[in-house]
Amino acid sequence: MSQVVGVPDHQPSQLQIGPALRNNFAVVIPALNESQNIGELFSEIEATFREYQLDGEVIFVDDGSADDSLEIARREGERLKRFKLERHRRNLGKTEALITGVRAAEADWIVLFDADLQHSPSEIPRFLAEVEKGYDIVCGHKVGKYEKRLVSGIYNWLSRWVFRVPVRDLNSIKIFRKSVLDEIHLRHDWHRFFVVLAHARGYRLGEIDVRLYARRRGTTKYGGRSRVLVGFLDLLAVWFLLLFSRKPMLLFGFTGLALLGVGLLVGVGAIVLRLMGHGFRPLLTLVVLLGVMGISLFGFGFVAELVATLRSELDDLRHSVRELQDRR
Repeated sequence: MSQVVGVPDHQPSQLQIGPALRNNFAVVIPALNESQNIGELFSEIEATFREYQLDGEVIFVDDGSADDSLEIARREGERLKRFKLERHRRNLGKTEALITGVRAAEADWIVLFDADLQHSPSEIPRFLAEVEKGYDIVCGHKVGKYEKRLVSGIYNWLSRWVFRVPVRDLNSIKIFRKSVLDEIHLRHDWHRFFVVLAHARGYRLGEIDVRLYARRRGTTKYGGRSRVLVGFLDLLAVWFLLLFSRKPMLLFGFTGLALLGVGLLVGVGAIVLRLMGHGFRPLLTLVVLLGVMGISLFGFGFVAELVATLRSELDDLRHSVRELQDRR
């Protein structure tokens, strides 16, 4: 395994991990057809837990694998004290696997860790030590060469520019409070925007550099060229959600009024031309079109405002329910 310059090594004595946190975290591992890596993955997790005196949960989520990943994970998981195995009957995606793992976790902190061993399990204690500084989420910034570096770099740059998040890498190993997902609804493939949505909710973000290694075996499963376009469209959807979901009238109402205003001006112009003896029927058609579109968008804005109000009331209700559960 090659070394990557720029990421310091840490010995157990150098990392400040509180005793409460040492057993209050869960490593969630979404996996699809990773049978070749599972044995080494579990072995290295076990060695890391032993070296750093950790006693966290390990939750392996088999996302509809077609190979024998499930059987190998069940066998290898016996070496761990706190192990859970979750299974999707068919491939649902990494976001759904993450959610399944989080729901199964009993701990308050979640470490999202890939099964491909491109990150070393020895990074996990570094994330635990970092959240002790008061962060709600700590992201890993990949250091090293990897296949999708250009695409990932462009995506991360766009996300920082559009959403103003204070981290450089949104789709890597990370640790976060389990309660963060109580406030965020992740749609399919929206694990990429988990950090963005959490930042919009006011959660505190941190970041550390992590080594990235070449795949030892197998090929990437949660990838593909088609995901570039899908990711871009999802980015636009998240941008729209964050910008206009709470005040949709800003978009639809303003646009509707603007179209009505343009329609009014065109109508006045058509009347003036008619009085001057230069009637132009297409202008009347344009006036009708602008008027209908303007009224439709303005009305849609009202409906969207009602939906936004209901969504806000639902969020408040969920928050009240969580407070009651915490008191109990």
